[in-house]
Amino acid sequence: MNIAAKPPLTIRLCGPRGFCAGVDRAIQIVVLALKAYGAPVYVRHEIVHNRYVVEGLEAKGAVFVEELDEIPAEHRAQPVVFSAHGVPKSVPEDANARNLFYLDATCPLVSKVHKQAMRHNRLGRHVVLIGHAGHPEVIGTMGQLPEGTVSLIETVEDADVYQPDDPDNLGYVTQTTLSVDDTAGVIKRLEERFPKLQAPAADSICYATTNRQEVVKEAAPGCDLFIIVGAPNSSNSKRLVEVALRAGAKKSILVQRASELDWDEIGPIATLGLSAGASAPEVIVNEIIEAFRTRFDARVELAETVQENEHFLVNRELRSLELTTADMAFVNGE
Repeated sequence: MNIAAKPPLTIRLCGPRGFCAGVDRAIQIVVLALKAYGAPVYVRHEIVHNRYVVEGLEAKGAVFVEELDEIPAEHRAQPVVFSAHGVPKSVPEDANARNLFYLDATCPLVSKVHKQAMRHNRLGRHVVLIGHAGHPEVIGTMGQLPEGTVSLIETVEDADVYQPDDPDNLGYVTQTTLSVDDTAGVIKRLEERFPKLQAPAADSICYATTNRQEVVKEAAPGCDLFIIVGAPNSSNSKRLVEVALRAGAKKSILVQRASELDWDEIGPIATLGLSAGASAPEVIVNEIIEAFRTRFDARVELAETVQENEHFLVNRELRSLELTTADMAFVNGE
């Protein structure tokens, strides 16, 4: 019996992809806290926007809560970790009032945006925050400053109708995970309307967001399909889908696991682009490559623009503990 040959497929695998230094650090903090203090370790909000990561940490003994009042009295000596997205100032204040021991896993680049916003405020400027309403990072950034001192702008249309009390005294910051191109358009419109608008001391969109978007732009032309591994509530992952389409991919989809792939819908393809948002683990990228290899004679070629070597230290309380390859195998693979 003749078995039909698998159709050829070129997979353009983007680099850099997947975990950024801030996400890696946040996950390490939870893993090390479990080693140091034992289960349960509480985590306020998803540590990063990825269900696979959350479930992996739950299996190790992490308990995820939305608010601190969900932590039972008998566990108040156990640590609670604040997510990589950052939290309003009211959250550590609440933790202190409840005598909770907390570890802050806020990405250092998000903390940098907080400081930029506070600097604008300290210099008497009203802060314009470019970002997505309701995103945890936006809530955290707005929560660094007194109510009424920050205005949220999401789109160029918002920038068109924005009416500040003092147009000559504005400073802007942005969410770290936005589309570089979209954000440039919003900033351009704001600067046209408010020539004295002050920029932050350094770019707010983080290096990892920029790098992942740039390599997707390079890889997308000629792709029949572009898959982004990531969660539907991951801002940077959703932006990568949009970037792939704008850059020339015929189709682009967001996938959390290989099991979500609809092979009938995918159909016959010759070139596949593949990347992952900054919260997506490498084990799922490998899982998706293997799923295509079962149906195609797949050849993987690396589309790489830069190499990332950033590393952020974990909290001082955890630095003496050893973090092994086995500790992180649930997200990085063996």
